[in-house]
Amino acid sequence: MNDPIGELIALLSRLPGIGERTATRLAFYLLEADEELSKALGGSLSTLHRDVQRCEECGNFTSGERCAICLDSRRDASLLCVVARVPDLVAIERSGAFRGRYQVLHGLLSPLDDIHPEHLPFDQLVERVERDGVREIVVATPLTVNGEATALYLGELFEGKDVEISRIASGMPHGGELEFTDQITLSRAISGRRKV
Repeated sequence: MNDPIGELIALLSRLPGIGERTATRLAFYLLEADEELSKALGGSLSTLHRDVQRCEECGNFTSGERCAICLDSRRDASLLCVVARVPDLVAIERSGAFRGRYQVLHGLLSPLDDIHPEHLPFDQLVERVERDGVREIVVATPLTVNGEATALYLGELFEGKDVEISRIASGMPHGGELEFTDQITLSRAISGRRKV
């Protein structure tokens, strides 16, 4: 027997941070809300992967070939912030403390999970640094084992080159994710970054 409510609850509960109880509440909210909301939500979800892609320059999500940050001529192209994921970039942008550009790795080095340097866009990063005359790379990976390993690798990758490597300052909770950090803490971490 077809169970559209049960199917919706099961699908919603697969989203991060959404348990079965929250998924149930959302499903019944949608049933009781204006039908146009459900149609708009369904339409947006059905075209998401078709209409959104990675920026060819930095890896941010965008609807065009390059994202708004890369197209913004007011941004400092000589200052590059390396983040693990797009939500980290969004969190730093919300802080208002960084006016450079970004490189999104879409992951972190993790030998235990078989994620090695060749699996991340380090070649693209090196090319950007040379092409754009980057003078400083701010490493804003999480303060986790994999985030630290990635930061150390970046320090080694650019050792002896004419670019300064800095790491976001403490103030970030150890093991914490940038996406869930408050704006003041994140702003202080960016402002107080240190060399790797």
